[in-house]
Amino acid sequence: MTSQVSSPAEQADEASEALVGGQRAPRTDRAGAGDKEIRRLDRVIIRFAGDSGDGMQLTGDRFTSETASFGNDLSTLPNFPAEIRAPAGTLPGVSSFQLHFADHDILTPGDAPDVLVAMNPAALRANIDDVPRGAEIIVNTDEFTKRPMAKVGYHTSPLEDGSLEGYRVHPVPLTTLTVEALKEFGLSRKEAERSKNMFALGLLSWMYHRPTENTEAFLRRKFARKPQIAEANVAAFRAGWNFGETTEDFAVSYEVAPATHAFPPGTYRNISGNLALSYGLIAASRQADLPLYLGSYPITPASDILHELSRHKNFGVRTFQAEDEIAGIGAALGAAFGGSLAVTTTSGPGVALKSETIGLAVSLELPLLVVDIQRGGPSTGLPTKTEQADLLQAMYGRNGEAPVPVVAPRTPADCFDAALEAARIALTYRTPVFLLSDGYLANGSEPWKIPEPDELPDLRVRFATGPNHELADGTEVFWPYKRDPETLARPWAVPGTPGLEHRIGGIEKQDGTGNISYDPANHDHMVRTRQAKTDNITVPDLTVDDPDHARTLVLGWGSTYGPITAAVRRLRNDEQAIAQAHLRHLNPFPGNLGDILARYDKVIIPEMNLGQLATLIRAKYLTDTHSHTQVNGMPFKAEQLATALKEAIDA
Repeated sequence: MTSQVSSPAEQADEASEALVGGQRAPRTDRAGAGDKEIRRLDRVIIRFAGDSGDGMQLTGDRFTSETASFGNDLSTLPNFPAEIRAPAGTLPGVSSFQLHFADHDILTPGDAPDVLVAMNPAALRANIDDVPRGAEIIVNTDEFTKRPMAKVGYHTSPLEDGSLEGYRVHPVPLTTLTVEALKEFGLSRKEAERSKNMFALGLLSWMYHRPTENTEAFLRRKFARKPQIAEANVAAFRAGWNFGETTEDFAVSYEVAPATHAFPPGTYRNISGNLALSYGLIAASRQADLPLYLGSYPITPASDILHELSRHKNFGVRTFQAEDEIAGIGAALGAAFGGSLAVTTTSGPGVALKSETIGLAVSLELPLLVVDIQRGGPSTGLPTKTEQADLLQAMYGRNGEAPVPVVAPRTPADCFDAALEAARIALTYRTPVFLLSDGYLANGSEPWKIPEPDELPDLRVRFATGPNHELADGTEVFWPYKRDPETLARPWAVPGTPGLEHRIGGIEKQDGTGNISYDPANHDHMVRTRQAKTDNITVPDLTVDDPDHARTLVLGWGSTYGPITAAVRRLRNDEQAIAQAHLRHLNPFPGNLGDILARYDKVIIPEMNLGQLATLIRAKYLTDTHSHTQVNGMPFKAEQLATALKEAIDA
């Protein structure tokens, strides 16, 4: 279990209960458990696990929302099957949601759960190897009958054969208790059983003193068209809370104080990576004073961005769900030609289909954001699992010389800022830009400080309005490929502007005029110019965290930031000297990266692939990097990564 700490100055009050409408309802102004023992913890990791139809994602999401409103720092890891409805009660059908929350700043969803809520035998079997001895396991005993256990290879009940010795097991007949609590609603047994996740949520809310009022309000909103179902879920939620309050099996409840010192002052909300990215795109369009256009085809785990942006027509957002990936990016590129901030969203398989049109965008030199929410591959691969699989595809996955800038966020909240940065580059330099998020960031969540409008960058662009070149005879004309001497960006002319008609297409252009050209010297010039434009993009220098003047540097990119930083903290707590740097810009690299690499004897690069960044670093800087790789569809665990880094330091 987690370590105990003394009570901080700001602690939530002990809870009491009130009688409301004949039902005992938990109050939200006090947290506690009557005369039961209360232990104070600095952090807790909870994993809800059950069948994919048991509502584990909803349960975890509600617990997370209440935890965020309470003021804890948090990080989440949803994990669910790729199948729409995997076979019930089987290992492939297990869905889980892990939440790590604390009274201090944290970086990952945690390595191992302190509490496992297992709704059936499959959930227990699929997750027990991750649960450390001494942890608490809450088991729905109603599901541990012969047939469900046989489905997952249990020949005897693990609740009775001693295999769970060493754990603190709480056998709870969740289904029976839920059905009993909902008798007055006249629901069928099947309908009543569906609320057992709310019973479990109520129990855990009591156990960890979570607020409850917002969850009840949420349930009434969610089932507003079915008030009987809404009140049944509220009743199940209250029954779970009261069960924890009254049963002797739960003699202890726990307090995790708000993380009052973890955050700078401001207004915060809990946010997932895909939601933050969506908001970042909207903010970019407003800061650029351009309409936002999304041309997309649904694909896991990127579809949430399409869903979210479709809700914001009031901000000038237009979304187009195309018939395929190629049509989606084609429409987006057309919108870019028409003067919109154009975006297309996808995952790895979709990037492969979009590659020719990305190359066309490079040739046309139009701003276009290609948002790739990476997942495991190859082919359709692992749709709901995470991987940093597409870096080399983003860098080189096109025919010919077609350089594209690459930006990668490092946390769910950072997806907002990364979207603004990708838009800045695209609009300033007239180029497509890759934004490489992944499934871990997309579905995970953390607190996000909502920025003030005056903190956002000014992204406004100046469209071409008239001729920009004078011929030898004095005639003024418009040259679509006459470049800004500083950025090498060509002018952006909105179609329909009088006198600015120009040729467009994928055949190589003549420098300046944009006319079709097969001249070898011109092609050489245009290829080198497009490369120089990308190479000369202004990006911030890389910062290094090196308080002890270490000889070893751990270099990361993207979503490995949390596990790497957590691992580095562990090593420094053990008096190991290690430096850390994390890349947001992967093309071009920061200008000082070469000098930084040269300062260290060893450079270790952890990646959720087979060493793609390490390959790029070796090729460009001739640095003998050490790869530490993982491709199991899950993020790194901080403890395992710390061990690997220690071994590399000592080697």
